[in-house]
Amino acid sequence: MITPQTIEQIKNRIDIIDVVGEYVKLKKRGANYLGLCPFHNEKTPSFTVSPAKELYKCFGCGKSGNTITFLMEHDKMSYVEALKWLASRYNIEVEETESTPEQKQLQLAADSLYIINNFAQKFFDEKLFLSEEGQNIALSYLKERGFREDIIKKFQIGYNPSQRDELTTALLQNQFNKELLPKTGLVVVRNETELIDNYRGRIIFPIHNNTGKIIGFGARVIGKADKAPKYINTPENEIYIKSKVLYGSYFARLAIDKANECLLVEGYTDVVSLHQAGIENVVASGGTSLTTDQLRIIKKYSNNLTIIYDGDAAGIKAALRGLDMALEEGLNVKLVLIPDKEDPDSYVNKVGATAFQDFVAKNKKDFILFQLEVMLKDAGNDVTKKSEVVNQVADTLSKISKAEDFTKLQDYIKQCSSLLKIDEGGLTNLVNKLKRDKIAKDEKKLPFEDANYNLQQSQQPEGFSDDNFLLLNQDEAHEKNVLRVLLEYGLRSWDDQKTMAQYIFEELEQFRFDNPQLESLFNEYRNWYDQGLQPDAKSFLYHPDDAVRSLVVSITVFPHELSQKWDDRLEGMNIVNRDTSHQDVLISINIFKLRKIKKMFDENQRDMENASLEEQMKLIEVHKDLKKIERELSQQLGTVIIK
Repeated sequence: MITPQTIEQIKNRIDIIDVVGEYVKLKKRGANYLGLCPFHNEKTPSFTVSPAKELYKCFGCGKSGNTITFLMEHDKMSYVEALKWLASRYNIEVEETESTPEQKQLQLAADSLYIINNFAQKFFDEKLFLSEEGQNIALSYLKERGFREDIIKKFQIGYNPSQRDELTTALLQNQFNKELLPKTGLVVVRNETELIDNYRGRIIFPIHNNTGKIIGFGARVIGKADKAPKYINTPENEIYIKSKVLYGSYFARLAIDKANECLLVEGYTDVVSLHQAGIENVVASGGTSLTTDQLRIIKKYSNNLTIIYDGDAAGIKAALRGLDMALEEGLNVKLVLIPDKEDPDSYVNKVGATAFQDFVAKNKKDFILFQLEVMLKDAGNDVTKKSEVVNQVADTLSKISKAEDFTKLQDYIKQCSSLLKIDEGGLTNLVNKLKRDKIAKDEKKLPFEDANYNLQQSQQPEGFSDDNFLLLNQDEAHEKNVLRVLLEYGLRSWDDQKTMAQYIFEELEQFRFDNPQLESLFNEYRNWYDQGLQPDAKSFLYHPDDAVRSLVVSITVFPHELSQKWDDRLEGMNIVNRDTSHQDVLISINIFKLRKIKKMFDENQRDMENASLEEQMKLIEVHKDLKKIERELSQQLGTVIIK
C-alpha cells in the first residue's frame, strides 16, 4: 500500500485543470471550466470542472469525480496505478507501507523485469531500423506484409538479430542481473551456465499492460515456420500472466470505450493491421483460450464483444471456447467468421477498411444460436446426441443470470426451442432448474449471514409504496447534506471554544443516520478528527476505498447549496454578500433533526394506539417533549419545515 504521507503529497500537488486539460479542451466560465465530455459524444459542452472543489461533473451523462477517478474512468487505471501515475507526473517519490521480505522481493523482481523489458525494446527497435540485417530481413518483410513505419513504431515492433548472443551481451554489459534474465524469456540457459538469445532472427511484438509498460514479448519467425514454432512468448513471471493479458488493449482502450464494442481477434498481426486500417477497437487473445480475467478486461471498456476468427473448423472451435464464461460476465457476444481461408490481417489488406467494416456489420452471428446450429449439424439424426444438445444449450442459457437480461433470456429460449423442435415450456423449466441448482450449490459455500442477506435483498418489503420511497430519498438527501457541511466546514471555527465539527458532533449525539453508508462515513470522519487529523472533502476524495470515494463525490457534487431564498425568510441573513457557513450548518443540522423528530413523533403515535393506560401516560409525556423540540427547531428556522 502507498503510505498516507505519499498520498498527502500527491493530493497537495494535484491540479485537476492540468490533468483533465490533457484530455479535454477546457474554457474558463466564471469560477469553473467547461468542455466537451470525454465519456460520451456531445456537441454542446456539458462537462464542468471545478478547480476549487477539485471535482468534475458532466451534466449530460452524469459522470463525476476527482482527478484520481478521472484517470481510473478514462484510462482504466486502478486506484494505485492512478496514484503512481500522478506521483511520476509531479516528481513525487512513492513510499509504500512496510512489506514482508517476500513482498519486497517480489516488488524488486517486478521492477527489475520492467527495466529489462524496456531496455530490450529499445535494443530491438534499434536493430530493426538501424542495423543492416534488420533493414534487409525484418523491415523489408514487414513492409512486404503491408505494414507502414508509423504503425510499426506505434506498436514498438522490433527485431532480434540472428547472432547467438547479441542481446545477451548487451544486457550483461549494462549490468543487468544475470540470474533474473532467464525469467524474462529474452535469454535462455544452455549447457547449465551458458546464456544465449531466445528470440534469434525473429520479429518482436512487445506486450503492454494497461498503463503502457512492457510486460512481455511475442517473437515471430520471418516467413513460414518449418520445424520451429511460429511464435515464442514470454514465460509467466511476476509481471506477465498470460491469462490476464490481451494484446493491444493499451492501444485499443479508448476506441473500445468510444465505440462501445470490442473486436477480438487471435493474432498480433491481426491487431496491427486493423489499427493501420483505422479500426482501433480491437484486441487479441494471442491464440489461447479466453479466460475470465481477459473477459473482465474487455468488460472494463464495453459489454459488447464481437469475436472475429478464421472461418475454418479450427477457427470455429476456437471461437466457441469461453462462451459460457462470457455470458456469466454479462457480455453481449457476436461472432464473425472471415471467409475464403483468410484471417483478419489478410482480409482487411485484401478488401480495405470500409469493406471490412461493412462485412463485420453484416455478418455478425448471434453466438448462442450459432453454437446451437453447429451442435445440431454434428448431432445429425442421432437421438442421443440431440438430447445432449438440449442439455448443453439449457446449461449455456442458465449462465444468463442477470435480472436485466430476463427479456433476452426469454427470447433465446423461444428461438432455441424452435430450432430444437421442442416445447418452449419444457426448455424454460430445464433452464430454471439448472439456475436453481447453481444457486443452491453456490449458497452452500456462503456463510449463513451472507446467504440470508442475499435472500432479503431479493425480496421486496411489503407495503413499500412510492410515497415511502420518496420519503426515503428526501431523508437521505438531508443526511447527505449534513455530511456535506461537515466535510466542507468541519475544520472551521464555530465559536471561541469549538470547531464546526465539534458543534455537529454534539448536536447529533442522540441521532443516527438511516443510511448505513452515511453513518459509516460520519463515524470515520469523527475517528479521523479524534485522532488529531484534519479530515475534509479532499481527504476522503483520495480514500483507498472506491465506495467511500464515490459516496463523497455524490455528496460534494450533490446540489445542496444554501438557497439565497433564505434572505427572504430570515431578516438580516444577507447570504449573497457574506460567509454563510454558520447558517448553512445550523439550517442543515436543524432540518436533519426535525425530520428525525418527526419520525420519532410518528412512531410514538403508533405505540400509543396499542399501549396500556399506564404506558399511554408515559408516551404522552414523550409526545409533549418531542413537540417542544420540534417547535424550538422550527422557530430557529423561522418557518414550519415539516407538517
